[in-house]
Amino acid sequence: MPFTSMRDFRAAPRLLASAEGHYYRDVQGREVYDLFSGLWTSGLGHCHPHIVEAVRRQVGELDYGLGFQMSHPLAFGLAERLAALAPNGFSSVFFTNSGSESVDTALKIALAYHRANGESERFRLIGRARGYHGVNFGGMSVGGIAANRRAFGTLLPNVDHLPHTFDLEHNAFSRGQPRWGAHLADELSNICALHDPRSIAALIIEPVAGATGILPPPLGYLERLREICSTHGILLIFDEVITGFGRVGSAFAAERFGVTPDIITTAKGLTNGVIPMGAVLVKQEIHDALMTGPSEMVELAHGYTYSGHPVAAAAALATLDIYEKESSFEAARKLETQFEEALHSLAGLPNVIDVRNFGLMGAVELAPRPGSPGARALEIHKRCFWDERVVVRSAGETIQFAPFLNSRATELVRAIGSVGRVISATD
Repeated sequence: MPFTSMRDFRAAPRLLASAEGHYYRDVQGREVYDLFSGLWTSGLGHCHPHIVEAVRRQVGELDYGLGFQMSHPLAFGLAERLAALAPNGFSSVFFTNSGSESVDTALKIALAYHRANGESERFRLIGRARGYHGVNFGGMSVGGIAANRRAFGTLLPNVDHLPHTFDLEHNAFSRGQPRWGAHLADELSNICALHDPRSIAALIIEPVAGATGILPPPLGYLERLREICSTHGILLIFDEVITGFGRVGSAFAAERFGVTPDIITTAKGLTNGVIPMGAVLVKQEIHDALMTGPSEMVELAHGYTYSGHPVAAAAALATLDIYEKESSFEAARKLETQFEEALHSLAGLPNVIDVRNFGLMGAVELAPRPGSPGARALEIHKRCFWDERVVVRSAGETIQFAPFLNSRATELVRAIGSVGRVISATD
């Protein structure tokens, strides 16, 4: 199982049998409230009938279509819809099957773009400490979570990392973007000075770091990174696998923060988690730079068997329809204040050393148990499931929250209160 402590899990498996709306039903028949909307995936709720019907219909019409030198109209229609949602200047889409694949695809596109422009000396990639960019070798290399890297030896060469922005002394219990930390973006200038900026191809960051424990960007931080990248011709990649499709109250975090990258990676909310799918969005000039050589030549030697899969595309198109019809991004934005107030009500509980949030993303940071890192958070996760019938995510020393975009406020507040009871009862 992915990112699971298997020996502990086998002692008391938490198994789900079905889902509908905002609730799971486990194999024992208990109804369990999902306070993490899948795995950041299912912002519209589980088993949305419009998506279910779209998938059912597509399976019976075109279950698979060869994607090499052929395609189908759904893929092109979806690409057009995504480009229209993206910030101005984005025109083209490359489909993948996951966030991990989207990241590695984006890194390869960045390197290929510079080579096509005659800048093959741009081979370095920059990530950030505590960043999460999936589990493939490219994503692990630019990622900055030590526990995800240490078991796999040597990763990609020519990768450097910015420092993270987590600082309890200055930013504990921040609501939204912290006021301290914009200066940390200037470390990119130091990296440029160390390596020569003409050797750097791309910087990849999550606009709001997610898996590491919800780290909103300090005020002015993203703007400064954009400025430095533009000055030195470095491509800026926003990994929006988590933040895309309403999680921060807009189609993309790039829109919410008013900072436009050159490449955007997506997955998760693209299909509401129903069918695996990812997409990489690129600006027009990146696409055009790759369109060189004889017309019969493959311009980008990259892709996957299931890129643009017709059933996944049908699910994604149905999902985009619902986002528009139900004004999901606006609804999420309106829910933010109630979510923030409920989350920060946990601030005074035992062992809580920080609470932070942005959009519909939140985390409670816990004091670690001496000699048992992560044990307290995992226990709270399990006790929430068994005792309170609520699903939250534990990761390291954090309890993480990702409510549905269309959450009912009363249920959301009640569920967060349930988590608070567990925190209070856990040593």
